[in-house]
Amino acid sequence: MKAIRRFTVRPVLPEALQPLSDLSRNLRWSWHAETRDLFQSVDPERWAATGCDPVRLLGSVAPARLAELAEDPDFRRRLAAAVDDLHEYVHGDRWYQTRSGELPEAVAYFSPEFGITAALPQYSGGLGILAGDHLKAASDLGVPLIGVGLLYRHGYFRQSLSRDGWQQEHYPVLDPNELPLELLSEPDGTPSQVSLALPGGRSLRARVWQARVGRVPLLLLDSDVEENDPGERGVTDRLYGGGSEHRLLQEMLLGIGGVRAVRTYCRLTGHAQPEVFHTNEGHAGFLGLERIAELADEGLDFDSALEAVRAGTVFTTHTPVPAGIDRFDRELVARHFGPDAELPRIEVERILRLGMETYAGGEPNLFNMAVMGLRLGQRANGVSLLHGRVSREMFSGLWPGFDADEVPITSVTNGVHAPTWVAPEVLRLGARQLGGRRTEEALTVGGSDRWDAVADIPDQDIWELRRALREQLVTEVRKRLYASWRQRGAGAAELGWIDGVLDPDVLTIGFARRVPSYKRLTLMLRDRDRLMDLLLHEERPVQIVVAGKAHPADDGGKRLVQELVRFADDPRVRHRIVFLPDYGMAMAQKLYPGCDVWLNNPLRPLEACGTSGMKAALNGCLNLSVLDGWWDEWFQPDFGWAIPTADGTATDDDRRDELEAAALYDLLERRITPRFYERGQDGLPDRWIQMVRRTLTHLGPKVLAGRMVREYVERLYAPAARAHRALDAAAARELAAWKTRVRAAWPGVSVDHVETSSLTPTAELGSTLLLRVRVNLGDLAPDDVEVQAVSGRVDADDGITDATTVPLKPAGGPDTEGGWVYEGPLSLNRTGPFGYTVRILPDHRLLASHAELGLLAEPSEELVEAAGVLMR
Repeated sequence: MKAIRRFTVRPVLPEALQPLSDLSRNLRWSWHAETRDLFQSVDPERWAATGCDPVRLLGSVAPARLAELAEDPDFRRRLAAAVDDLHEYVHGDRWYQTRSGELPEAVAYFSPEFGITAALPQYSGGLGILAGDHLKAASDLGVPLIGVGLLYRHGYFRQSLSRDGWQQEHYPVLDPNELPLELLSEPDGTPSQVSLALPGGRSLRARVWQARVGRVPLLLLDSDVEENDPGERGVTDRLYGGGSEHRLLQEMLLGIGGVRAVRTYCRLTGHAQPEVFHTNEGHAGFLGLERIAELADEGLDFDSALEAVRAGTVFTTHTPVPAGIDRFDRELVARHFGPDAELPRIEVERILRLGMETYAGGEPNLFNMAVMGLRLGQRANGVSLLHGRVSREMFSGLWPGFDADEVPITSVTNGVHAPTWVAPEVLRLGARQLGGRRTEEALTVGGSDRWDAVADIPDQDIWELRRALREQLVTEVRKRLYASWRQRGAGAAELGWIDGVLDPDVLTIGFARRVPSYKRLTLMLRDRDRLMDLLLHEERPVQIVVAGKAHPADDGGKRLVQELVRFADDPRVRHRIVFLPDYGMAMAQKLYPGCDVWLNNPLRPLEACGTSGMKAALNGCLNLSVLDGWWDEWFQPDFGWAIPTADGTATDDDRRDELEAAALYDLLERRITPRFYERGQDGLPDRWIQMVRRTLTHLGPKVLAGRMVREYVERLYAPAARAHRALDAAAARELAAWKTRVRAAWPGVSVDHVETSSLTPTAELGSTLLLRVRVNLGDLAPDDVEVQAVSGRVDADDGITDATTVPLKPAGGPDTEGGWVYEGPLSLNRTGPFGYTVRILPDHRLLASHAELGLLAEPSEELVEAAGVLMR
């Protein structure tokens, strides 16, 4: 029988245990070992059965056990200590509070998904896990962040396998009352709501749930409210589900509704209003429109409001391929804005121009969320050094005339939240070596000096720890594999072989991630005979644990999963290679520590960052990866291996896979397995242990989310806060009017003549030439522009590489024809082919970069020919 109504019955805790409820509602327990240990001691069996979820635990533990604990002085002492520790953590000064300078009062961080804990399943993959780690690290550092997302009633799908290995999706219903959430409520106790206007006089309403992530509030908007029509109730049903209009409504609710939720939260709690808004990928880009509308209500015109909003906005792009960006038909967007829908105060055409692909190579009828994010954000970044370069090239059409390396997109390499991903056994070893407080600081704030002590840990301790973690993984894999086969319809009597799956003394390779085609789940199957030889080698076998989900609409990805599963089902190798369905945070936290090698073989450069290898590294696991994302930036042979990339233009996709798979097999056969099984005089794999040690000491401080968030604060949030404060209403109007004037006058700006003090084609190193340039500024003045000399080595096509720019100065007033002469020195500081050019750029004290307007004037082709631009 099926219930006709569902509701949640909350437990009544004895008064002495009331603080347990507060502890369970702050998600710090998900990364704080002592608090987790406290909850486990309430009822170890139920703790395991509830998936280590304190809210579910307290809702199911027997009243007699609660009464017993209420009388237990030892438990009450531990409870009081945990409560005091959380209070100090939430209210005490941390790294951010010790910084000087103009830091933002608050930062709002918007993301479509957040991976905080398996107990709050609101994530699908790397973007959400990164967002969750960002919030946790901000909390650890004391950064005054407010997270904003959506509450999906079905979360992301749960994955199982059919008997023949085909992925199947399940969407369990999540009851917010059973999650570690609380409703944001008005003073009279009614739930707070935000509302969006829809075409046809309809409305989209949403409640606001709050999760406490340590010090950081996370606001999650939920459209499943009675006031909505059925269609609107389903807007927040599934993460990345539905068609174009469904996705558009989700993103309008996230961006526009999210800003309204932040305003409501600050009004109700007294929290400082954000000075900086951080858009984590383009899904939340509409937040800028809502902020423009707010300023319009205060009397600012659109252009001035746009400048004020841009100043305080940071945009992070996470995808290196255009196909990964949400794009909507122009008419669909137009229908949802304007007088009969949302933001009626803003002209629809002004909204559309922010997102339309009106540049060479773009599709002019598509509204691009990343393009809008870049046009609405004065500061933008990719998520690794390589991804920053790829992003500058991918979006260079927005800044025509500029070289890709001048496109104003920087990079902050992702990091991972060590307390979440490091195994308790590793933490205990670190605490034994460094002390508990220093270990916590090393894992949250960072600092290489705190990691050097790893060098003093005895080899025997490291190797015993690695084997213990491998043994735990073997136990976990067998349990999950058994459950999977039972779901696939197998009888218990035919599953005895699972007791022999994996071996705690065999080299263990992990591969777990989402399954789009570019991540190449099945590259390892390219030469199956060679893979079998590796798996079944008599002296140096390997074993592989694989996990991953394909998007429900991606049949190609599902076929890759099925291909891998069918290979792993082969009785000849099934004790050496396994596929575990339903990859998520709970599985990942067991998988990373237990592997010896973490495999990553995407098509370079399509992996923006790829943080799973970072999590593995923090547990002493070595990386084996294509040089992509973060590995391209930090790889050293001291602590891992690089799979060579076969990316020549003459190599087709099939040939590339063949070459890179062969290189992968070679590395495993010739370098990795021999090193793992090689033993020194003391019977330990000395050289392997040395690589583990170097992984921890050299990579450890770099891969931390604490390092990442500190970079965001210092390089993006603080400058954005300063720009936000500088752009009051008067300054915003001034900047907007100046930009309008410059754009209108720019066709009249030109470089008319260039000459140097030397006419010879060669010059000596260290000499200096005098450069004189005559320019026409049209209706502009010298204060409106900067005239630059750009010099450096030149390639065979006369392109300047590794360029140096030097501003030139006016040599006097305008001549009789209205031209201006600029002068400056040109230092010949490099040998070999050397060249220069000159250019004119807009210049204003409130610009974040000279490329901001996408305008520049350069010498004409004829002028270049006459100027002797090349000197050899």
